[in-house]
Amino acid sequence: MQDGDYVLLTISDTGEGMDEETQRRVFEPFFTTKEVGRGTGLGLSMVYGIVKQSQGTVQVESQPGAGATFRVYLPAASEAPPPPPPGENQSLYGSETLLLIEDDESVRDLLAGMLRQRGYRVLQARDCDDALQALASAPGSVDLVISDVIMPGINGPEAARRLRAIEPGLRIMFVTGYSSEDLELRGLQDQGSVTLEKPFDLDTLSRAVRQSLVRS
Repeated sequence: MQDGDYVLLTISDTGEGMDEETQRRVFEPFFTTKEVGRGTGLGLSMVYGIVKQSQGTVQVESQPGAGATFRVYLPAASEAPPPPPPGENQSLYGSETLLLIEDDESVRDLLAGMLRQRGYRVLQARDCDDALQALASAPGSVDLVISDVIMPGINGPEAARRLRAIEPGLRIMFVTGYSSEDLELRGLQDQGSVTLEKPFDLDTLSRAVRQSLVRS
């Protein structure tokens, strides 16, 4: 970490804690100690990526049976940021209704919070069945579906096909921790939708959402 002034955010829990080996791998994409189908291991990896993109760092302290403490260091601004160019700020905000499908609760809550910061109304679903229920309960009210690609059970592209069977022409955007090459090999690419690779920052997410919303 470079010298300078930082803002420190400390988060502690009283959970099971982690041994040294788990702490060494805790920020790796797809590393998880959860059972199969209970999580993808992308939550902390995504947080770490966003913090590093902001020239910050994350430290973790933990012991088995003694919970864990995460310290997030972010560079402190020395002055207020300059105003955005005309039209730039407006292009990162919206008021549409988004349906977010993500099986990992921590990632889902993080993304929902980021989107609400930009003015969107966000409906949350943990899987395809949840999303189908949300769409059926409010027909015609969802402007864009944002879905993870790899999920337990029904994957993102298949969920998109089922949702479009109810509402043809429904706009759908994908987020994923996999590369485009890997998705192509797995046959999981949707050529008609924007796909955003994790990790990403708030502005990148906002631009992808606006790009998806203006697609015909």
